[in-house]
Amino acid sequence: MTRSQRLADQLDRHWHKNLWPRLHGLTDEEYFWEPVRGCWSIRPRGTSAAPMSAGSGEWTMDSASPDPAPAPAPAPVTTIAWRLAHIIVSCLGYRVGWHFGGQDVDSQTFAYAGTADEALKQLDEMYGRWNAGVRELSDADLENPPTVGPERFPMEGIVLHVNRELIHHGAEISLLRDLYRWQDGAVPRQNMTFR
Repeated sequence: MTRSQRLADQLDRHWHKNLWPRLHGLTDEEYFWEPVRGCWSIRPRGTSAAPMSAGSGEWTMDSASPDPAPAPAPAPVTTIAWRLAHIIVSCLGYRVGWHFGGQDVDSQTFAYAGTADEALKQLDEMYGRWNAGVRELSDADLENPPTVGPERFPMEGIVLHVNRELIHHGAEISLLRDLYRWQDGAVPRQNMTFR
């Protein structure tokens, strides 16, 4: 097994055993659920109260300023919709475009998903493109900075960073699903199914 295959398998095992099964049955109500006031989310164009919003379609992503500017401190709590959009665009989309010849993805021009099903389709597509690209990297590719994109450290570090980001944000999404399920009492909501 090559180094790139090991790196891809690390995330792929997490994807298939932990994250993707936890996303099964995600409803629009959960997708947009705001556990506290002032959450950042994906919203219909023109309805955001955040300092700015990004996106080219009917739905936009709450933001403080264009990427890659830092988030406000403390960072706002974000919805599942916002976290999925962050994974799709910032964690995977930019890098698929930069490193694997995919279509350029930009937070300002991306068409954010207005439903949970649409977001999960975007996530599955972008993850598949990322994973396939990682599997094709040679040892020389992993040891050197990529020739395209702003990241100037070895590609292996970029892959490990993306793995960490998806595991981290996937765990946050799973926790938000748990909190949604158990809100307002000790009886879990019945519309959630986990494999």
